[in-house]
Amino acid sequence: MSFDPARFRALFPIFAAAPADGPALHYLDSGASAQVPQLVIDAVARHDSTARANVKRGVHRLAEAATEAYETARLSAARYLNAPSPREVIFTGGTTGAINLVARAHGDLLGEGDEVLVSMLEHHSNIVPWQLLQTRRGIRLSVIPATADGRLDLDRLDELVTPRTRLIAVTHCSNVTGAVTDLARIVAAARAVGAKVLVDGAQRAPHGPIDVQALGVDFYAFSGHKAFGPNGIGVLWGRGELLEAMPPFMGGGEMISHVSFAGSSWAPIPNKFEAGTPPIAQAVGLGAALDWLSEQDWPAILANEMRLTGRILDGLATIPGCRILGPGGLQQRLGVISFALDGLHPHDVCQFVDATHGVALRGGHHCAQPLMESCGLVGTVRASLAPYNDDGDVDALLDGLAHAVRQLR
Repeated sequence: MSFDPARFRALFPIFAAAPADGPALHYLDSGASAQVPQLVIDAVARHDSTARANVKRGVHRLAEAATEAYETARLSAARYLNAPSPREVIFTGGTTGAINLVARAHGDLLGEGDEVLVSMLEHHSNIVPWQLLQTRRGIRLSVIPATADGRLDLDRLDELVTPRTRLIAVTHCSNVTGAVTDLARIVAAARAVGAKVLVDGAQRAPHGPIDVQALGVDFYAFSGHKAFGPNGIGVLWGRGELLEAMPPFMGGGEMISHVSFAGSSWAPIPNKFEAGTPPIAQAVGLGAALDWLSEQDWPAILANEMRLTGRILDGLATIPGCRILGPGGLQQRLGVISFALDGLHPHDVCQFVDATHGVALRGGHHCAQPLMESCGLVGTVRASLAPYNDDGDVDALLDGLAHAVRQLR
């Protein structure tokens, strides 16, 4: 079945707004933050205008309506992840908040000499929390290296995964190279030594529903704002028995069963990890986004995305002095394409193509400084695709880059 990006694009009001000046918008920065469809905007507005109240313990009708909407959003997230139970779904501020929750709460169960394994392809949010745990608990942090084509070097797993390995924390899809991780090999290596697996799904979750049961992982995290939902909301899924064993991450209202000055006891999951007033309207918006995403024709969408990715890779190959970080082919990758142009700073390139061709790109180290340093770079230009992108966006990108090379070199 063919896919028409124009019909998808028409659902997003930002693309209908004519620019006050300058060229039309060609948005290729969805890996940083996706645009929001009208149905999500409407869901948030409807909640705030008809059912705004605090959740979980109110008994008036607005509070009951807000609680129902919030828990319905949790059900939507559980369906999107194929989670065994919605009680295993915890709302956080984003992927960063979700990973920090695991690093603090599950990390408190680890001790000196225990090992956590991350990879060279990780976002800082899946590196720094484990470094903090290293300082706090004395764990050992090891790193899976990257291959020349921007994938994880999983051939090194046998030497890196040891009987002391307690957790492997890896990206599902690199936010720099676009490479999709072979999680089956990660999970098999972890299970061989009794280790757990945490997956940063921030880049993968916007590209169709996830099946955490089929993946066999223990924790999965993603962000709402990359999945066509509101800012300030994210999801952590964890196996129920692991969440039950973990101490709370934060203390406050709603996460308790009983409080006295002699001591406190905790509410059952997920409330144990949702201290204070949660991001209610944001959760409602994310639930609407995930329900809508679940209805899409993902095989057709991904086929079109790969076609556009191929066009970008082919076009970049014709630019003298262009270095692509990531797979040169289309197997086991998504439409996240990072590249460096000899003699040009990524920020200069991004500003130029935005001003001259209306192309929105990301320039910098993409919160992946260890990877950049290993490649001898300070940063790259990154284009990241979503279902609303089309051939016109690719044309504008390649024309803008050719223009930038002529003018800036």
